[in-house]
Amino acid sequence: MRKNYIVNIIFIGLFISTFGFISCKNKSIKDAHAGHSKEMTIDSSIASLAKPVNAQVISTISTITPESGTRIFSAEIKGQITYDTRNQTSISSRVAGRIERLYIKYNYQPVKQGQLIMEIYSPDLAAAQRELLFIARSGNDDNMLSKAKQRLSLLGMQPEQINQVLKTGNILYRVPVYSNATGYILEKQAASVSNAPTTSSSAASTDGMDNMGAATGSSAVSAPSILSTPVMTREGQYVSAGQSLFTIYRAGNVVAEFALKPEMASQVKRGQKLIFHTSADKEKVYTGAIGLIQPVVRSGENFTLARVYISNKDLLPGQLVSANIPVVYKGGWWLPRKAVWQLGNKSIVFKRQGDVFVPMQVETSVEAEGMVMVATAIGDWQVAGNASYLVDSESFIKTTDQQKQ
Repeated sequence: MRKNYIVNIIFIGLFISTFGFISCKNKSIKDAHAGHSKEMTIDSSIASLAKPVNAQVISTISTITPESGTRIFSAEIKGQITYDTRNQTSISSRVAGRIERLYIKYNYQPVKQGQLIMEIYSPDLAAAQRELLFIARSGNDDNMLSKAKQRLSLLGMQPEQINQVLKTGNILYRVPVYSNATGYILEKQAASVSNAPTTSSSAASTDGMDNMGAATGSSAVSAPSILSTPVMTREGQYVSAGQSLFTIYRAGNVVAEFALKPEMASQVKRGQKLIFHTSADKEKVYTGAIGLIQPVVRSGENFTLARVYISNKDLLPGQLVSANIPVVYKGGWWLPRKAVWQLGNKSIVFKRQGDVFVPMQVETSVEAEGMVMVATAIGDWQVAGNASYLVDSESFIKTTDQQKQ
């Protein structure tokens, strides 16, 4: 009996100990789950602030509000002095033949009206002189004699030369070609080459003719190049009747040609006044009005030429010139250049959203005097004043679609 009582006491003690241990263990497990659950709640509360830097940036950098309204900027455009093609004339050969003597050695050689340009040997001219002598010796048919003289005149012979043939009876085998104007002579083959667009020495900085284009400040093209190069026409060369050989640009009037980018062309008007100066002397200024605006495509480049016609003997073809022109921009929003980050061909701004800055892609148009025009509707945004402070060069690759904001 006593033995059974002791066994029962021991059994009850073991049961109580085991139950207590299990209860303590269950409580510990519950406490652990509760603690873990509480930790997860804390982590989720800062999840919006723990995104990678390519999605958002935590910063206390100062913000700015985009500005709107019409703005007027002064844009610099560059060009070149060239010849006034309205006052040009051509020299052609009136007969077919061979060039015996050529007195023009290089392009843009100055010539005077009546100056001997070349001498051409022509069998047709010799035959016409023989006909004149035959008519003169055969009788007194003044009508036929007059027509024979007229034919020689149309072939390029001067009245004095015709009278010399009649007086001496000797045939002139060379017909002289004289300049019909005073100016600068240019070979026809070289005319097309000289009108090709060239890149100015400042092109390396931005796009040639620096600060020339729309308010982006540059352009890749310049006005035609004026070069004094040797002529390709040679003595002994055969020419055909009516073939145009040279062009003479008359002296006195010149043209300042300014090359404009397409977006800049809409800002200039015919008749608009320009004040410009040469690159060699910025103190002396010249004035003129735009007489012609001409869209041009040369060597695959699309640009516009604005021509200012000038009557000034101080300006010489080939001189580089610069002008400032007012440019008016309406609509859009304006930000400082440092607030817009260029990511390849994308323009990025950092928009403030709560306690963070989110990179947003925007559409930009022009840049002028340190300001960038934004076409995207950002009027109610708060934008980081300096985007470069928020850029992570290693992982900044993701932008937020502003349409979803």
